[in-house]
Amino acid sequence: MKLKGRKITRGKAKGVALVSRKPLSFLGGVDPETGIVKDIESDIRGESIKDKILVFPRGKGSTVGSYVLYQLKKNGVAPKAIIVEEAETIVVTGAIIAEIPMVDKVDISKIKSGQIVEVDADKGEVHVEE
Repeated sequence: MKLKGRKITRGKAKGVALVSRKPLSFLGGVDPETGIVKDIESDIRGESIKDKILVFPRGKGSTVGSYVLYQLKKNGVAPKAIIVEEAETIVVTGAIIAEIPMVDKVDISKIKSGQIVEVDADKGEVHVEE
């Protein structure tokens, strides 16, 4: 299945989807040392975002969350790509400085955790293996 979105940051990635149906905060919500989601309100709490295609509606929380994304990348525990319904400045800035491919304007209800997903952010396309 091919989904169309909008390029936020450039790049391509392929991997296993980790899908949250709730907004995600990186500051305090994701451990920058391990990549484990710690947010007690998250539906993916306890999961690792390392090397996943991270899918969620939008970011929330402090602007320091951008730096947490950069720390995740530096520590080797960042997602391979990010797919969101609505890009906002915290996640966009983090994806830019961490050089993580990112697309938005994607109907994330069509993606399930565990599916293989290929992101071509340059074209704003997401391919989901069925």
